Amino acid sequence: MDSHLPEPEPLRALIDALRRLPGVGVRSARRMAYHLMQHDLAGAQLLSHALTGALQDLRHCRMCNSFAEEDICPTCVNPKRDASVLCVVETPADQNMIESSHGYRGLYYVLMGRLAPLEGVGPQALKFDRLLERASDGVVKEVILATNFTAEGETTAHYLSDMLTERGLSVTRLARGVPAGSELEYVDAGTIAWALMERRKA
Repeated sequence: MDSHLPEPEPLRALIDALRRLPGVGVRSARRMAYHLMQHDLAGAQLLSHALTGALQDLRHCRMCNSFAEEDICPTCVNPKRDASVLCVVETPADQNMIESSHGYRGLYYVLMGRLAPLEGVGPQALKFDRLLERASDGVVKEVILATNFTAEGETTAHYLSDMLTERGLSVTRLARGVPAGSELEYVDAGTIAWALMERRKA
Protein backbone atom coordinates (compact mmCIF):
# COMPACT_ATOMS: atom_id res chain seq x y z
CA MET A 1 0.00 0.00 0.00
CA ASP A 2 1.32 3.46 -0.98
CA SER A 3 1.86 5.49 2.19
CA HIS A 4 2.78 8.73 0.39
CA LEU A 5 0.72 11.86 0.87
CA PRO A 6 -1.76 12.59 -1.91
CA GLU A 7 0.02 14.42 -4.73
CA PRO A 8 -1.43 17.28 -6.80
CA GLU A 9 -2.97 15.97 -10.02
CA PRO A 10 -0.32 17.54 -12.34
CA LEU A 11 2.46 15.93 -10.30
CA ARG A 12 0.71 12.57 -10.25
CA ALA A 13 0.24 12.80 -14.03
CA LEU A 14 3.96 13.47 -14.45
CA ILE A 15 4.85 10.48 -12.27
CA ASP A 16 2.48 8.24 -14.23
CA ALA A 17 3.99 9.45 -17.50
CA LEU A 18 7.55 8.74 -16.33
CA ARG A 19 6.51 5.24 -15.24
CA ARG A 20 5.85 4.41 -18.89
CA LEU A 21 9.60 4.41 -19.53
CA PRO A 22 11.19 0.92 -19.53
CA GLY A 23 12.69 -0.08 -16.20
CA VAL A 24 11.16 2.85 -14.32
CA GLY A 25 8.98 1.92 -11.34
CA VAL A 26 6.84 4.19 -9.24
CA ARG A 27 9.66 5.08 -6.83
CA SER A 28 12.08 6.02 -9.59
CA ALA A 29 9.38 7.96 -11.40
CA ARG A 30 8.51 9.86 -8.21
CA ARG A 31 12.20 10.70 -7.62
CA MET A 32 12.60 11.98 -11.16
CA ALA A 33 9.42 14.04 -11.00
CA TYR A 34 10.35 15.66 -7.68
CA HIS A 35 13.90 16.30 -8.87
CA LEU A 36 12.73 18.05 -12.03
CA MET A 37 10.11 20.18 -10.30
CA GLN A 38 12.24 21.00 -7.25
CA HIS A 39 15.80 21.29 -8.57
CA ASP A 40 15.76 21.49 -12.37
CA LEU A 41 12.89 23.48 -13.83
CA ALA A 42 15.08 24.36 -16.81
CA GLY A 43 15.68 20.66 -17.41
CA ALA A 44 11.96 19.97 -17.15
CA GLN A 45 11.28 22.67 -19.74
CA LEU A 46 14.01 21.26 -21.99
CA LEU A 47 12.53 17.77 -21.69
CA SER A 48 9.07 19.10 -22.50
CA HIS A 49 10.30 20.94 -25.61
CA ALA A 50 12.38 17.96 -26.77
CA LEU A 51 9.44 15.56 -26.48
CA THR A 52 7.13 17.97 -28.28
CA GLY A 53 9.70 18.47 -31.03
CA ALA A 54 10.28 14.74 -31.46
CA LEU A 55 6.55 14.06 -31.70
CA GLN A 56 6.08 16.82 -34.26
CA ASP A 57 9.20 16.41 -36.40
CA LEU A 58 10.10 12.71 -36.40
CA ARG A 59 8.70 10.31 -38.97
CA HIS A 60 9.56 6.86 -40.28
CA CYS A 61 11.99 6.65 -43.19
CA ARG A 62 10.13 5.39 -46.27
CA MET A 63 12.91 2.88 -47.01
CA CYS A 64 14.26 1.59 -43.69
CA ASN A 65 11.38 2.46 -41.32
CA SER A 66 13.75 3.97 -38.75
CA PHE A 67 13.25 7.44 -37.29
CA ALA A 68 14.08 10.33 -39.61
CA GLU A 69 13.38 13.99 -40.18
CA GLU A 70 12.96 13.58 -43.94
CA ASP A 71 11.04 11.15 -46.12
CA ILE A 72 14.23 9.12 -46.61
CA CYS A 73 16.99 9.09 -43.97
CA PRO A 74 20.67 9.98 -44.63
CA THR A 75 21.79 6.34 -44.32
CA CYS A 76 19.43 5.15 -47.05
CA VAL A 77 20.50 7.86 -49.51
CA ASN A 78 24.23 7.43 -48.80
CA PRO A 79 25.80 6.25 -52.11
CA LYS A 80 28.69 4.65 -50.21
CA ARG A 81 26.41 2.06 -48.60
CA ASP A 82 26.08 -1.40 -50.18
CA ALA A 83 22.45 -1.48 -51.33
CA SER A 84 22.61 -5.21 -52.11
CA VAL A 85 22.71 -6.13 -48.39
CA LEU A 86 19.81 -5.40 -46.05
CA CYS A 87 20.13 -5.88 -42.28
CA VAL A 88 16.84 -6.39 -40.42
CA VAL A 89 16.79 -5.28 -36.77
CA GLU A 90 14.08 -4.93 -34.14
CA THR A 91 14.69 -1.36 -32.99
CA PRO A 92 16.60 1.83 -33.87
CA ALA A 93 18.75 1.15 -30.77
CA ASP A 94 19.80 -2.19 -32.33
CA GLN A 95 20.57 -0.39 -35.59
CA ASN A 96 22.80 2.06 -33.73
CA MET A 97 24.68 -0.79 -32.05
CA ILE A 98 25.38 -2.53 -35.36
CA GLU A 99 26.47 0.76 -36.89
CA SER A 100 28.85 1.39 -34.00
CA SER A 101 30.59 -1.93 -34.72
CA HIS A 102 31.96 -0.37 -37.95
CA GLY A 103 31.73 -3.83 -39.51
CA TYR A 104 28.69 -3.30 -41.70
CA ARG A 105 28.29 -1.07 -44.77
CA GLY A 106 24.93 -2.24 -46.10
CA LEU A 107 21.47 -0.80 -45.52
CA TYR A 108 18.88 -1.47 -42.81
CA TYR A 109 15.26 -2.22 -42.19
CA VAL A 110 13.90 -1.57 -38.68
CA LEU A 111 10.89 -3.67 -37.64
CA MET A 112 10.00 -1.45 -34.66
CA GLY A 113 9.24 -4.57 -32.64
CA ARG A 114 9.19 -8.37 -32.78
CA LEU A 115 6.60 -11.09 -33.08
CA ALA A 116 4.86 -11.64 -29.76
CA PRO A 117 1.61 -13.55 -30.33
CA LEU A 118 0.71 -13.57 -26.61
CA GLU A 119 0.83 -9.76 -26.67
CA GLY A 120 -1.14 -9.55 -29.90
CA VAL A 121 1.86 -8.51 -32.02
CA GLY A 122 1.68 -10.36 -35.32
CA PRO A 123 3.02 -9.89 -38.87
CA GLN A 124 0.32 -7.34 -39.70
CA ALA A 125 1.17 -5.17 -36.69
CA LEU A 126 4.84 -5.10 -37.76
CA LYS A 127 3.93 -4.55 -41.43
CA PHE A 128 6.00 -7.46 -42.73
CA ASP A 129 4.51 -6.83 -46.17
CA ARG A 130 6.42 -3.53 -46.22
CA LEU A 131 9.68 -5.33 -45.45
CA LEU A 132 8.94 -7.88 -48.17
CA GLU A 133 8.38 -5.09 -50.66
CA ARG A 134 11.61 -3.36 -49.59
CA ALA A 135 13.68 -6.55 -49.86
CA SER A 136 12.18 -7.44 -53.24
CA ASP A 137 13.28 -4.23 -55.00
CA GLY A 138 15.61 -6.13 -57.33
CA VAL A 139 18.73 -4.58 -55.77
CA VAL A 140 18.83 -6.45 -52.45
CA LYS A 141 20.60 -9.81 -52.77
CA GLU A 142 21.15 -10.74 -49.11
CA VAL A 143 19.02 -10.11 -46.04
CA ILE A 144 20.76 -10.37 -42.67
CA LEU A 145 18.35 -11.21 -39.85
CA ALA A 146 19.75 -9.39 -36.83
CA THR A 147 16.80 -9.81 -34.52
CA ASN A 148 17.66 -10.43 -30.87
CA PHE A 149 18.50 -13.91 -29.58
CA THR A 150 15.43 -14.00 -27.36
CA ALA A 151 12.48 -16.36 -27.84
CA GLU A 152 10.53 -13.62 -29.62
CA GLY A 153 13.52 -12.59 -31.72
CA GLU A 154 14.16 -16.18 -32.82
CA THR A 155 10.49 -16.62 -33.70
CA THR A 156 10.62 -13.43 -35.75
CA ALA A 157 13.80 -14.53 -37.54
CA HIS A 158 12.33 -17.94 -38.39
CA TYR A 159 9.13 -16.40 -39.76
CA LEU A 160 11.04 -13.83 -41.83
CA SER A 161 13.50 -16.41 -43.10
CA ASP A 162 10.69 -18.52 -44.58
CA MET A 163 8.98 -15.46 -46.05
CA LEU A 164 12.11 -14.01 -47.65
CA THR A 165 13.56 -17.32 -48.87
CA GLU A 166 10.35 -17.92 -50.81
CA ARG A 167 11.17 -14.75 -52.75
CA GLY A 168 14.54 -16.19 -53.77
CA LEU A 169 16.57 -13.98 -51.47
CA SER A 170 19.72 -15.14 -49.67
CA VAL A 171 18.89 -14.98 -45.95
CA THR A 172 21.54 -15.12 -43.22
CA ARG A 173 21.43 -14.86 -39.43
CA LEU A 174 23.90 -13.25 -37.04
CA ALA A 175 26.42 -15.79 -35.75
CA ARG A 176 26.19 -17.03 -32.18
CA GLY A 177 28.93 -14.72 -31.04
CA VAL A 178 25.98 -12.80 -29.64
CA PRO A 179 25.00 -14.64 -26.41
CA ALA A 180 21.64 -16.44 -26.39
CA GLY A 181 18.92 -14.48 -24.66
CA SER A 182 20.72 -11.17 -25.22
CA GLU A 183 19.55 -7.94 -26.79
CA LEU A 184 21.79 -6.17 -29.29
CA GLU A 185 21.42 -2.85 -27.52
CA TYR A 186 23.44 -4.26 -24.60
CA VAL A 187 26.07 -6.24 -26.55
CA ASP A 188 29.51 -4.73 -27.08
CA ALA A 189 30.41 -3.51 -30.57
CA GLY A 190 33.28 -6.01 -31.01
CA THR A 191 30.98 -8.97 -30.47
CA ILE A 192 28.46 -7.57 -32.95
CA ALA A 193 31.21 -7.02 -35.55
CA TRP A 194 32.31 -10.67 -35.17
CA ALA A 195 28.71 -11.90 -35.40
CA LEU A 196 28.24 -9.96 -38.63
CA MET A 197 31.39 -11.44 -40.19
CA GLU A 198 30.48 -14.98 -39.08
CA ARG A 199 26.80 -14.80 -40.05
CA ARG A 200 25.25 -18.01 -41.35
CA LYS A 201 22.35 -19.15 -43.47
CA ALA A 202 19.10 -18.48 -41.63
